[in-house]
Parts: sequence; structure tokens; C-alpha cells
Amino acid sequence: MKAYVYLVGAGPGDEELITIKGLRCIQESDVILYDRLVNKNILREARPDAEYIDVGKSPTNHTYTQDEINNLIVKKALEGKVVSRLKGGDPYVFGRGGEEAITLREKGIPFEVIPGITSAIAVPNYGGIPVTHRNVSTSFHVITGHEDPTKETSTVNFEALSKLEGTLIFLMGVGNLEKIVKSLLYYGKSSETPIALVHRGTTSNQKTVTGTLRNIVTLVKEKGITSPSVIVIGEVVKFQNKLNWFEKLPLQGQKILVTRTREQASDLTLRLKALGGEVIEFPTIAIRPPKDRDMVYKRLKKVNRAQYVIFTSVNGVKAFFEAIKHIGMDVRDMGSGKIIAIGPATAKALEDKGLLVDIIPESYVAEGIIESLQGLIKKGDTVFLPRANIARKALAEGLDALGAQVEEVDIYDTVIPEDRQGELADILEQDIDWITFTSSSTVRNFMAMLGSENKKRLKNIKFAAIGPITGTTAKEYGLQLDAQAKSYTIEGLVDVILEARTNEVNTKT
Repeated sequence: MKAYVYLVGAGPGDEELITIKGLRCIQESDVILYDRLVNKNILREARPDAEYIDVGKSPTNHTYTQDEINNLIVKKALEGKVVSRLKGGDPYVFGRGGEEAITLREKGIPFEVIPGITSAIAVPNYGGIPVTHRNVSTSFHVITGHEDPTKETSTVNFEALSKLEGTLIFLMGVGNLEKIVKSLLYYGKSSETPIALVHRGTTSNQKTVTGTLRNIVTLVKEKGITSPSVIVIGEVVKFQNKLNWFEKLPLQGQKILVTRTREQASDLTLRLKALGGEVIEFPTIAIRPPKDRDMVYKRLKKVNRAQYVIFTSVNGVKAFFEAIKHIGMDVRDMGSGKIIAIGPATAKALEDKGLLVDIIPESYVAEGIIESLQGLIKKGDTVFLPRANIARKALAEGLDALGAQVEEVDIYDTVIPEDRQGELADILEQDIDWITFTSSSTVRNFMAMLGSENKKRLKNIKFAAIGPITGTTAKEYGLQLDAQAKSYTIEGLVDVILEARTNEVNTKT
């Protein structure tokens, strides 16, 4: 593809608020230049070989000047690359996207602007404030709270603004809050006019402070509200207490590290985010094909001889079907053996492939499978067991004790992701509240990636395990569990985190 630039609005903070088109642009790009306020989780949607460049600017520190950013976009595009310039909010709402677009036009570089959800609307929404409301406010006005410091005089007409009945929304204005308030009061705005500041809106760190023009400066200092915050002024602020849905979610304010494989993390991530948690995905497991593929393919051809085929993970299901497809087999070649799945997630993965599961044990561990097969397996029955190279031997040994002939096949390897070895220590500096473990492998690999020298970084972090096997492994590494799922599923894991958090809040209150 020839050089092309996308100026992409990434939304106000919650990565799920990016548009479908914006996401597609990221996935297509060779180079991604992103701002400070862009949620880094969005970057995981990019191609593995994409180049990332942090051009973030804060009010007091500019990594790159705007001219340098413009030149960098041009440079990368002229190298024949597809570039996404990823900006918080919308590119054309105080995002300086217009300047970048003009530069591209002058250089003859084709570009496209992908609108984003602006913080001017989304952040008040998440703070429980509608920017318009019938019979209360029929307009809203978005104003910069941080003008170009090189300008000799302000172009913000506070005299006109003070007379408006609609909602006033100031972006990037925390540092100038006192000036904004004084200017509005000077031109006649009532000191009892409601005002709110929504700090880090749409994220788990969101905090809303409400008051009036008379007392807001003092309240903001007392509450320690800093940038980035959106300032909302007008009668609609009175709805905040009644409509504040986001900050009342039960996991609001909790930052949770998910250690599952990238492919599997989404279900857990979505459930935690729906409850208000901020999720950082840090896979400690990568799935790789087995080292001796030819041996695996040879043994797979014997699956039709088995009286039982046992799947112990979703990863095992995926690897199994990829392998049989490679050697020209399909479900018709599997024979008439009974299909056993260790739990509902694995059963669903099999059903999605067209296989109905005969047995799901009551307890979703190896011991549960063995118990469910008591009295069913006859001496000499063949059990086909496709699984990970590092899987526990308890299942194979238990089946052997029942008289079965066990055909174990290491259908996939689990390894430590090589590309993220150095990141974990830095991530743990982000005030993580919870770390979740969904298998013993996630525990072992997490500790290996952390290193003994960084174990002190785990202080004050809570740990949650999906079940007793994983929990035991965590304890072997000296980790004190704060929550262990009662039903060994993702839903069960979320439930115990929620229960622990609820108890913690109730204890404090």
C-alpha cells in the first residue's frame, strides 16, 4: 500500500469508545504516533510489526513540539508507510489535527480524518452530567481552557459566555480554573452557578467534584483534582448526583492485571470492565506449536481408536483442530469415542467446532474428570489426551489407575512471551490493585518474568486465582491469595473479586 496518513480520534480514555473505523486504521498501519491521553490498550490492536512512537505532550512537558510531530508524520509517510496519528478525543476539537492535515496537504500526502468521541460530551456523560436537558439547557458551548501562551490577548469572550443560558464546557482548563471563575463572575455570572470538574473521565480513576462558582476553586484544591479534567458549568450539573452511573460501578477505581494469553483475555477483560475495573492485559503465556510436529501428526491419526477423548482447555481444542486440519482430517475421522471437556468454556469451544460433549465433570479439574469416569472406563479402554507440554500429570496417572491406556499428545507448547520480558516491573509501578491467575502456568511464568529482584513490587497487590490448583501454585511461590473462585470459571473468578471488593468497601464504611 502507498503512503497514507490517518488522523484518528481515539476517544476520551476508555479504549472501547474508539470507533470501528478508527480501530481498522490502527490495524492497517505500519507506524502509530500516539498522544499522552490515548489509552495504551488500543495499541494492542496494531500489527505485531508496527512501529510505535510516543509523541505525548502534557501541559508542562512536550516530548515533541507540534512542528516536530508534523515533520515526523511527513517523514514516515514519505518512507512509503501507512501512518496512524492517534489523538485523544477528536482530532479537530482542540487536538491540533487541522495543523497536521494542512501540513500533509502542503506536502502532497493523502490523508483521512477519522472523527473521535470528544471528551467534551463523553466525560460529562460518564460523570452523570447531560450536556443538554429539556427545559434546562438547550445548547452547550465548548471552550479551550488553555489558550496559546504566545497570544498577547485572550480571544475567549467571557462577557458573552457569562450571559449564555446553555452549558459551558472548558477543556484543558484546570490550571486556569481560578481565572475562568473570576472572569465569569466579573461579567455577572451568579456565584451560585453549579460547576463540576470530572477528572480522568471514562477511566477507572475518574473522580467528579461539584460545587458552585463561589466555592469550586477551594474544593478542587482540597480534593487534589489535577489535569486532565473537564470543567462543566451550568444547571445540568445538578443532575450529577442522580445520574452518576459510572462512578457507582462496584469495581470503579480498581486496576486489574490479567495474565491470560492475549487470545483468551477478552472474556475476563470485558467482564471486569463492565463492573468498572480498569484492565491491563499482560499475557504471561504464549501458545506455540509443538517442537516435534511430525510425531504429533502421526499420533493424531490414532484418535479414532479411542473410547474417550478428553480436552482440558480451550487452547487444547484450538490446537487440536488446527493440527487435524493440517493433516487432512476432520471430525468425521475422530471415531465414536465419547468427548469429555474439563469445563463449560472448553465444552463451548468444542460445540463451536460441531462436537457435542458427552461429559463435563462437576469439578473443573483433573481430579473431577477422573471422578466422573469412575465405573465408566473399562480396563484396556484407550483415552486420547491432547494437551499442553507442561500439563499436570495427575490426569494421566489417575486414568492409568482406572485401567485405561492413555495416549498423551503434547498438542501445543506454552512458553513465556519473549517480546514483553522487560515490561512487567514498569507495569507494577502503576498502582495495580489486583492480579488474576487463570492457570498454574500463568503463575509460574509471571514469577519468572518478574524476577526475584522485583518481588518487592508486589507489596499491597491482591491476588485472585481461578481455582485450587492455580491457588496452590501461587502459594508455592509465596503469594498470599485474597480471592479464589468457588466455581472454576472466568465468571467464578470475577464473582470472587467482586465479593472481596464489596467486603473491602463495606469494611471501610
